[in-house]
Amino acid sequence: MLYETTDVATIVDRVRSLHPALILYVVDQRQHEHFEKVFRASRKAGYADGTELEHVGFGTINGADGKPFKTRAGGVLKLYDLIEMAKAEAGKRLVEQGIGADYPEAERDEVARQVGLAAIKFADLSNYRLTNYIFDLERFTRFEGKTGPYLQYAAVRVKSLLRKAADEGQQPGPIAIQAAEERGLALALLRFPDALEETLRTRAPNVMCDYAFRLAQAFSSFYAAHHILSEADPALRASRLGLSALALRALETSLDLLGIEVPERM
Repeated sequence: MLYETTDVATIVDRVRSLHPALILYVVDQRQHEHFEKVFRASRKAGYADGTELEHVGFGTINGADGKPFKTRAGGVLKLYDLIEMAKAEAGKRLVEQGIGADYPEAERDEVARQVGLAAIKFADLSNYRLTNYIFDLERFTRFEGKTGPYLQYAAVRVKSLLRKAADEGQQPGPIAIQAAEERGLALALLRFPDALEETLRTRAPNVMCDYAFRLAQAFSSFYAAHHILSEADPALRASRLGLSALALRALETSLDLLGIEVPERM
């Protein structure tokens, strides 16, 4: 039985059993010609009536030599081994940053897992999906720059701020935009629907990655420029806490859409 035949049969089964409006094939771009043949044959035979078929191709993950990434032995790296590598590298970064030294071992191990996975996922999704990229775990796990761990740390910082405010009996309130940094953060928040729509329309998760990074930067500028918990004016303090709460919600939602977990503390 031909490779194409089995894929056509799969389309027949999926259309009959699931009645989908759309089937996305997220497969290496080098398989594009194969899927074009399969899709055309299925349409001509009437197997895909009422169902849209689309190949969402992606590039290759390359080693430092520019060739598809392999293990030292020359084989394909297993996902389990990749995750373990990322977790170990993340653990090293946490030690370097002085994060989690006083955590219980189980929590420290869980944070390392979350950071390691975030590093891999964000590195993969932040590139336009048809672009090849170099696998560099040391760079992916950094807490500076456009990385998954940086965004996790940004979200955790907002969580910590809001948790401390709640402990002190302070609550978010009505938002009144006054300063330039507040306006910048508010505008970044308003761009979320557009970023989500473009991500879906183009099948390009890098759009959401870019949005999350810019949002984190906007919050960082706001946080650095203004007092929040120590603001003497209660209305202004509540306003800034309200803006912070919205920033956390948008950032966590963006990361959740990318499959990235945010630890409770770091």
